[in-house]
Amino acid sequence: MPRPDPDPAAIPATTSAAALEQSRRDKLNRLKALGVDPWGQRLDNVTQIATVRGQGDALEKDPAATNSEAGPQVRVAGRIMLLRSAGSLVFINIADRTGRIQIMLGKKQVGPEIWQTVACLDLGDLIGVDGRLGYSKTGEMTVFASGLHFLTKSLATPPDKFHGLVDPELRQRMRYLDLIHGEGVRDRFVARSRIVEAVRRVLAARGYLEVEGPTLQDSAGGAAARPFKTHHNALDMPLVLRIALELHLKRLLVGGMDRVFELGRVYRNEGVSTRHNPEFTMLEAYESYGDYLSMIDLTEVIIVEAAQAAGTPQQFEWLGHAIDLTPPFCRATYDDLLANVTGCDPTLPASVARTAAACGIETNGRHEDVIKSDLFELRVEPTLSGPIFVIDYPAAICPLTKRKLNAPHIAERFELYVAGMELANAYTELNDPDLQEELFRTQLAGLPADDSMARMDQDFLLALRHGMPPAGGLGIGIDRLVMFLTAATSIRDVILFPIHRPHTEG
Repeated sequence: MPRPDPDPAAIPATTSAAALEQSRRDKLNRLKALGVDPWGQRLDNVTQIATVRGQGDALEKDPAATNSEAGPQVRVAGRIMLLRSAGSLVFINIADRTGRIQIMLGKKQVGPEIWQTVACLDLGDLIGVDGRLGYSKTGEMTVFASGLHFLTKSLATPPDKFHGLVDPELRQRMRYLDLIHGEGVRDRFVARSRIVEAVRRVLAARGYLEVEGPTLQDSAGGAAARPFKTHHNALDMPLVLRIALELHLKRLLVGGMDRVFELGRVYRNEGVSTRHNPEFTMLEAYESYGDYLSMIDLTEVIIVEAAQAAGTPQQFEWLGHAIDLTPPFCRATYDDLLANVTGCDPTLPASVARTAAACGIETNGRHEDVIKSDLFELRVEPTLSGPIFVIDYPAAICPLTKRKLNAPHIAERFELYVAGMELANAYTELNDPDLQEELFRTQLAGLPADDSMARMDQDFLLALRHGMPPAGGLGIGIDRLVMFLTAATSIRDVILFPIHRPHTEG
């Protein structure tokens, strides 16, 4: 009887990929000849491996029940990760998204027909197994198989366990293999799903309604970013992919939907880095009759509950920074931080300009608040281990934000920082339509007329003229939040399919 393939790590390097695939295709044809569907059929009543292992842990407490005859009957399914033959016995490790377990297939136990199918198994194949749960002679939890369901034949040879997917770009391009073979990769994306569930749960518990705004828009608004441009053929009009969620959600506040949020994709035609991907997921939430301080309270609850859902400890280290998620998080004003780190006087433009120039920042012909912003980004942000709420920003760099009463040079805005990275951004929303139009004109001045960012959203201004209630608004980058709570070092490690240049052979 032909034996199953050995571990690919043991196959000589001279064995060609074509020869390995041909061996698998030969087994595919043998399965067909045996009347076995190599692509499988529906399989009901499958129990996740983690649940089965829990049953096995209970068995271990009763030594009399730790054999193949006494254990419970189970059905598991998964991908073959390890496979070794020992004469009339074959030992297999299969994995699903919850864990791994050993399977023992004995020629006597499964019978001659199934044994012929066993001979066609390869690493990477998907199978289902019926059997009794117990422990092998070496003490390993094992399903002693009595039945085998062939579910899918893998025609491609998996990466070997010693030299597998180590190149980060290859791992991201072939995420399906990264999920199968990468250590902790699947756990990170399971954590991402639980983080998103926690965000929704927090907002729903506070009376927020989840809504969906348009992805295709006639003008890019809500942020300062370059959009992706496209064209609608039927209407013969230019469109852009949205760069933010903000302006349409604020329209809903005007319409009386007092608490709304959206978890959606946004697109910015800009650079790629460990913290930036052109396509990313954003949470934006808006609350009528709130302000930026009420958004601080909401942000803390979201992050603490998301951390608990992801299994993130309250204290941990990330990117060289000591993090403590014990609420309340630290708060500090923008100007106090700038003064403490740089030694300049943030209230004196000349002092800020001198310090900025000494740091190599261009100052000629630039607005004093823009210079201050560049200095803050260069010198202060890297020092912010956090989590820390930086509050009260220079008004000129916040065109959608309400100014402080009796201090119009200060915008009621915060940004939350962790390990020198912005994680959240919130405002007391500007609802004065005349001031909003003036600030839009200032922001857009100098942009080319054909630039989609240069077109003012007149409909949004019209909505404001109908009256938008005082409100607080919050934005959180979900990908960055997942990075933070799973201790990932790159945003590309928490996006299933980040963008890449087209793959070229050779």
